[in-house]
Amino acid sequence: MEQKKVYIIHGYNAGPEKHWFPWLQKRLAEQSVAADILKMPSPAQPRLGEWVAHIAQNVNTLDGNTFFVGHSLGCISLLHFLQQNAGGKAVGGLLLVSGFAKPLHGLTLLDEFSEPPLNEDLLIKTATRRAVVASKNDPIVPFSFTKELAGLLQADFFEVEHGGHFLGAEGFTTLPLVYDILIKMIKT
Repeated sequence: MEQKKVYIIHGYNAGPEKHWFPWLQKRLAEQSVAADILKMPSPAQPRLGEWVAHIAQNVNTLDGNTFFVGHSLGCISLLHFLQQNAGGKAVGGLLLVSGFAKPLHGLTLLDEFSEPPLNEDLLIKTATRRAVVASKNDPIVPFSFTKELAGLLQADFFEVEHGGHFLGAEGFTTLPLVYDILIKMIKT
């Protein structure tokens, strides 16, 4: 079996050591799946162009053995990266947690990430396996925004009753649902 590679893209005000990212990386390593958690530039003052360029600089290959996990702002950043850089190549899969594609109330700093429209058709062709996870009580990204994103991408949709924004501060230092979905994608 060819080596699978996972890239994890964190969100606003986060980093590789936060939330459930290190746990996911470790669990994947136990299955001989290499995972990189990208350290996104200026997470407290993110800029769309910088984030897309950073992903492009750190993703070595885009093919059927490449998988992505995005959280929050990392989701929309990842989608813009794929639109601009996939060049017709298909990746193995895409798993978005608490993602959004519209401006978030009270976070105008992030508006530029949702201003360029998504090309859903291109993204669907680029990622043959797609899944989205949302929490019904997310205080940052409304559940309806994440559900709408799943619909746009024709992605499998997984809803969690009480997940908040899936932050370490909310007790999410592990996220077995994400691991289970991703491993199924990788092994399919």
